[in-house]
Amino acid sequence: MAIPTPEPGLGICYAYLWHREHQSAREEGRKDRPSVIVLAVEREADGATVVTVLPITHGAPVNPTSGVEILAAIKRHLGLDDDRSWIVIAEGNEFLWPGYDLRKIPNTNRYDFGFIPPRFFSRVLEAFIAWNRAGRLLLAQLPQFAPPKIFV
Repeated sequence: MAIPTPEPGLGICYAYLWHREHQSAREEGRKDRPSVIVLAVEREADGATVVTVLPITHGAPVNPTSGVEILAAIKRHLGLDDDRSWIVIAEGNEFLWPGYDLRKIPNTNRYDFGFIPPRFFSRVLEAFIAWNRAGRLLLAQLPQFAPPKIFV
C-alpha cells in the first residue's frame, strides 16, 4: 500500500521518540507505536510537508490533563487493542513527511490505522493547543536525517 497523505486526525504507526529518550541521547524511538497526526503543514520554501504527531500509550498520564483517554469504540474503529490508552498531548514529534520513522503496521501492508472521529479529534486538538499555549509542550523537531531538537 502507498504511503498515505498526512492529514490531521490520521493514526499512523511511528517510531516515536519520547522526550525522556531524547534526554538520554537517543536519536530514535525504542518501539513503533500508534501516533496521531495533529498538524500537517506544507513549507512554502520547498513544498515539503512538516508533520506533528502525538503518541498513543497504555500508560496513564501522571498529570491527568497531559493526555486524553481514547474511548473503547474509537480504539476498535482504529483496530487497536482493548487495553485503556491515552493520546499524550504534552509532547510530540515534528518531522518531514514521510520521514524514516514511519512504519508499516505489523502483519499488514498499511502505514495508517485510519482517522480518529472528528468530534473526538477536536477534543484532542483543543487539549493540545491549550497545553501548547500554556508553554508546557515538549516538541521534538526531527528533520530528515538529523538528530532531534527539543524545545519548550
